[in-house]
Amino acid sequence: MIHQEPIAKPAPLLRAVARALLRAVVTGTADPPPAPRRGQVRVRVPSPRGRRSATLDLVRLGDAALAFVAFAGGVAYMEGPAAAARWPHDEAYLVIMSAAFSLPLVLRDRWPLAAWRCALLALPAGAAVVGAFLNPPYPPGAAIACLLVAYSVAVRCDGAIAAGVWLVSCLTAVAVDVGTAVPAVTGITVAVLFGHNVRARRLATGRLAEEERRAEDALAARAALAERARIARELHDVVAHHMSVIAIQAEAVPLRAGGDAARLAQGLAEIRALSLKTLAEMRQVVGVLRGAEGADTAPQPGLHQLDELVATASRAGVTLRVSGSGELGDLPGTVGLTAYRIVQESLSNAMRHGSGSDVTAELVRDGDELRIRVVNGLPADLEGTPGGLPGKRPGHGLAGMGERAAMLGGTFRAGRIGAEFVVTATLPIKGDTG
Repeated sequence: MIHQEPIAKPAPLLRAVARALLRAVVTGTADPPPAPRRGQVRVRVPSPRGRRSATLDLVRLGDAALAFVAFAGGVAYMEGPAAAARWPHDEAYLVIMSAAFSLPLVLRDRWPLAAWRCALLALPAGAAVVGAFLNPPYPPGAAIACLLVAYSVAVRCDGAIAAGVWLVSCLTAVAVDVGTAVPAVTGITVAVLFGHNVRARRLATGRLAEEERRAEDALAARAALAERARIARELHDVVAHHMSVIAIQAEAVPLRAGGDAARLAQGLAEIRALSLKTLAEMRQVVGVLRGAEGADTAPQPGLHQLDELVATASRAGVTLRVSGSGELGDLPGTVGLTAYRIVQESLSNAMRHGSGSDVTAELVRDGDELRIRVVNGLPADLEGTPGGLPGKRPGHGLAGMGERAAMLGGTFRAGRIGAEFVVTATLPIKGDTG
C-alpha cells in the first residue's frame, strides 16, 4: 500500500495576497467619483439655441493640464540626452513614449485602476527603450504620474486592491531601476497610505451622514405616529361619548314616549341635535389637527362645559354628579381639556358597561396638582366578576386617558374596586402654559 502525503494547502496569507494581486491587475474595479463633489462649477456656454449652463469639473481640467505639462516636459527632458547619444530612431518615438507616460494622469479621475495599469505597462516598456541614455530611465513626469495614480487607486478602491497596487508598484519600481528603488518605494508607500486615509475619512463621513439621515427619518416617523395617535385620541373622545349617548337615547326614547307622538318627536329632535353637534366637533378636531385653512378654531372644551355634560347624561337617563374644590376657573387650557376628556370618557364607559348606574365625578385642586376621581356602580350581574372592565379588554378609551395624563407628566389608574369602577388621575399644574 502506497502512503501518500497530504498536499498542503496554501496559507491563508498567501491566498489573500494572490487575490489582492489578481484584483489589482485584472478583475478589480474602483468606486465611482463622489457626486456632488468639490471642484465643480456651473458656467454659461453659447449654443445654437442660445446660452446654456454646463458643469465644469476643475479636477479633471487640472489633470488634463498636468498631463500636458508632463508630456511637454517629458519630450524636452528626453530630447537632449537622446541627441547626445545619437538616438537611432525618429523623434516621434519620444513623443509617443512621453504621451504614454502622461496618459494615466488624464484617466485617473474617471478610471483610476485603468490609469494605474497603463502606468504599470508604460513605465517598464519606456524604460527599456530610453534606459540607454537616461538615468533614471524615465522622465520626472512619469514618476509623478505613477504616484498620483497610486493615490487615486487608494482613494477609490478597497484596502485589498490598494495593497495589491502598492506591492506591484514597489516590485515594478525595483525592477525598473534599482538605484532609485528606495525613494520610489517610499513615495509609493506614502501615496497609498495617504489615499487610504482619505478614503477611510470619506467612508466615515458618509456613514455618519447616513446615520443622521436615518435618525431624522426615525424622528419624522415617530412624529407622524404621535400625530396619528393624537388625532385618533381626539376623535375617539369626541365620537365615543356622543355615539354612546345617541345609542342610549335611541333605545330609551321610544320607551319613554309610550306612544306619545309629541314626546317621540322631542326625543328624536334631541338625537338629531346631538348628532349635528358630534359632526361639528369632528370637523373642528380634524381641521385644527390638519392645519386646514379656514378650519373652525373654536376653543377646545374644558371644565366650564361640565354642566353641559351633566345635562347630556341626564337626557340619556344617567345621573352625573360633579363636585369640585379649590380654584378650578383658572386652570391652563391643556389641564382643563385633559380633565374634561377624562370625565367625559369615564361617563361614556359607565353608559356602555354600567348602564343605569349613577356616576360621581370629584375634582380637587391641591396646590400645583389637580386630582380627579370618577366612580360608577357596576350592574348587579357583574359585581362579582374580577378584573377591571368585566368581560372586556382595556379599550382605546382607557388607553387614551392614560396617554393624556402621561403627556402632562401626571398619573392615571382605572379598575374595579368592590362593586364600583373607579378612575383616578393626577395632573400637574405648575409650569403648564396651556
